[in-house]
Amino acid sequence: MASAAEQLAASMSFSSFGKAKELKKRIWFTLGALIVYRLGTYIPLPGIDPDALANIFQQQKGGIFGMFDVFSGGALQRMTIFALSIFPYITASIIIQLLSSVSPRLEAIKKEGESGRKKLNQYTRYGTVLIAFVQAYAIAVGLEGMGSGSSASVVLDPGLFFRITAIVSMVGGTVFLMWLGEQITSRGVGNGISLIIFAGIVASLPSSFVALFELGRTGALSPFIILLVLLLVLAVVAVVVYFERAQRRVPVQYPKRQIGPNKVTQAQTAHMPLKLNSSGVIPPIFAGALLSLPVTITGFSGGADAPAWLNIMSSYLSHGHPVFMALYAFLIIFFAFFYTAIVFNPQETADNLKKNGGFVPGIRPGKNTADYFDFILTRLTVLGGLYLAAVCLLPEIMTFRYSIPFALGGTSVLIVVSVGMDTVTQVHSHLIAHQYEGLMKKTKIKGRRKR
Repeated sequence: MASAAEQLAASMSFSSFGKAKELKKRIWFTLGALIVYRLGTYIPLPGIDPDALANIFQQQKGGIFGMFDVFSGGALQRMTIFALSIFPYITASIIIQLLSSVSPRLEAIKKEGESGRKKLNQYTRYGTVLIAFVQAYAIAVGLEGMGSGSSASVVLDPGLFFRITAIVSMVGGTVFLMWLGEQITSRGVGNGISLIIFAGIVASLPSSFVALFELGRTGALSPFIILLVLLLVLAVVAVVVYFERAQRRVPVQYPKRQIGPNKVTQAQTAHMPLKLNSSGVIPPIFAGALLSLPVTITGFSGGADAPAWLNIMSSYLSHGHPVFMALYAFLIIFFAFFYTAIVFNPQETADNLKKNGGFVPGIRPGKNTADYFDFILTRLTVLGGLYLAAVCLLPEIMTFRYSIPFALGGTSVLIVVSVGMDTVTQVHSHLIAHQYEGLMKKTKIKGRRKR
């Protein structure tokens, strides 16, 4: 028999959506905030020659800048105030999560509840500003070195003033995006930080499809290959939807409890969902960024003028090379285990379950339950890591073989589908809450009429 929530979900329609005024306000706020973000990706840094910068990026499209330019919606290639996008905040939040599982002081703050969460968020903001400052300074210095000694210099007037202006603009843009993402999370629909990355990738999709069909028009790709690529993208979307929804439900029982002198609660049976992919999209992003560093450094060093060992490493780590493929798969699986260990603590989960009187049937509470959770999570992470590696490697092979744009790759599709599913789930939750409120109001009115 379907639950009450499933019955409400089945009865949803456009009419029920139109009556949810609060949800419509949240959606309009989210769309307005994303439009503001997209407008900001076209505000350039002062003192930049856009033509010379476009030529440099055309040469560096195989490096780390090519990947992060897609995630930033082209803001990095245009070198705008949002060039750093929201990635300093993501890096800072991962560092804080890692330190909270290592440092006893931060771990104690984490256990303080809502007040502890606010403190950790404040530390994340401070870390975001620091990381953004370092990255902005590195980009400003790198821009001054681009095209030096030639007529096509990227920076029109290099010097201290340009560095200060660039650093203030990029750090301010990152702080604004951090604030905008938090506003979307609290006043809109979905996770604001994820939606900003989602909007950047979606903005790059039309140009990617145009570039794909242009390859077919010029004869570089046959119609059969274009059809195969489109079918592959659809297959990756279906696989991502299936595996992102997959979870292992661990049964949990709660015994009878006495509340007050005469009231006894009945024993309850629930389940603890453990996702197949607990690490999300972090492993492919980290693995791709780490492997793209040698190619980027070689490009900045002048290619042939770079050290011999760096050129050899760049050739082995170029897209499509077997060494690159093997290391890419290994790093994805490694970061899947690494990040899962950060976000899920089996011992802490077992202790919380024991404090609330719950237990897993057939498993003793405490250490045995923690070992059981760790055993299940290890097997799930193996499957999740292999799934991430397969989703990212198959389009990577097609991208190298047929020069398909990066926005159609597995990492981009993974981010778009995951964030889209999470946003739709939140919209669904708001609709269910709205229908419950309407049902309660009708019940109260009927009760008054009876009286």
